[in-house]
Amino acid sequence: MSNIVTQTHLLTRKKALEQSRIESVEFDLTPAPGEVILKPDHFALTTNNITYAAFGDSMRYWDFYPTGEADWGHMPVWGFANVVASAVEGIEVGARYYGYYPIASYARIKAGVTPRGFRALDEHRAELPTPYNQYPLCSADPYYSPEHEDLQALLKPLYLTSAMLADFLVDNQFFGARRLVISSASSKTAYCTLFCLEDHAIERIGLTSRGNMAFVEQLGCYSSALAYQDLEQLDASVPTLYVDFSSDLTLRDRVHAHFGNQLVYSCVAGSAQNTEEAEYKAASGPEPKMFFAPIQMRKRNVDWGSGGVSRYVGEGMVKFYKRVEASGNQLVEVVHSEGFEPAARIIADLVHGRLSPQQGQIVRLR
Repeated sequence: MSNIVTQTHLLTRKKALEQSRIESVEFDLTPAPGEVILKPDHFALTTNNITYAAFGDSMRYWDFYPTGEADWGHMPVWGFANVVASAVEGIEVGARYYGYYPIASYARIKAGVTPRGFRALDEHRAELPTPYNQYPLCSADPYYSPEHEDLQALLKPLYLTSAMLADFLVDNQFFGARRLVISSASSKTAYCTLFCLEDHAIERIGLTSRGNMAFVEQLGCYSSALAYQDLEQLDASVPTLYVDFSSDLTLRDRVHAHFGNQLVYSCVAGSAQNTEEAEYKAASGPEPKMFFAPIQMRKRNVDWGSGGVSRYVGEGMVKFYKRVEASGNQLVEVVHSEGFEPAARIIADLVHGRLSPQQGQIVRLR
């Protein structure tokens, strides 16, 4: 009996992220020894995915699921998948795993069993960041609940980054700053970070577009919201830390020029408004530094011991889910779509900033 099926997948043009290609190829459902084959069920698409693609070469995000094509890549997404074939003892057909998948009908992964799931052992992933190679078994995850799958897909990757970024800032005593200035203040990763910092007394200024001002103001986590055009109204004498979720180089130069020697640190945390390869530069002031969550995670794994980071992120994430649910649609309005074509349209809309920051896009594959 043939195990050959049709595999459909969505490819992204690396230098023009709004361009997608959907293609179908033959796929063998027979796993090699040590392999599992999973069928992605549903996943989230957020500006976080655009950041992965924008930093795809420098941060090696394109390397997780190689395509063999120089110009086209698999944009990785966070979501859920079920095992449809397994040649690994301890991984059962039908088991459900959360993790980092391609936008595709199937994903083939070489797997090593862990106490609460499996880790990817593919040779090409050996040097890639550990958190992206971990696949928790849903039934063994103390922070998993079926009713929160959409929120987990949408918010857990963002919350992981936000929680570790907040911890990094606190760990460094905000580099002596008395004010945070945050670009792309409407982004989920930005306000997740401030949720994690709500017990710390520091001024928080959210920079956003005029169109998103009302949304940012009603979030309740910023001391005040300011349109990008009005940046220079801020008192430049206050020691300020810039957290850049936009990677807008012109805006970054304006921030650096305005605050001058009172800019104590410049942190690049995302790429919501720039789909080019990441650049860590500014015309003046301190050298911008990229924040990379796995580095802070490694530090805290040493500081806090086994399971410390998982507890910190997991417990905080569950609290944030409750905050989101209690707000109705105020923080996140979950929007469902089905199929590869809608996924391609959502990616293009995210690239061009055409979606409401309130929306959280969940795509289910047929």
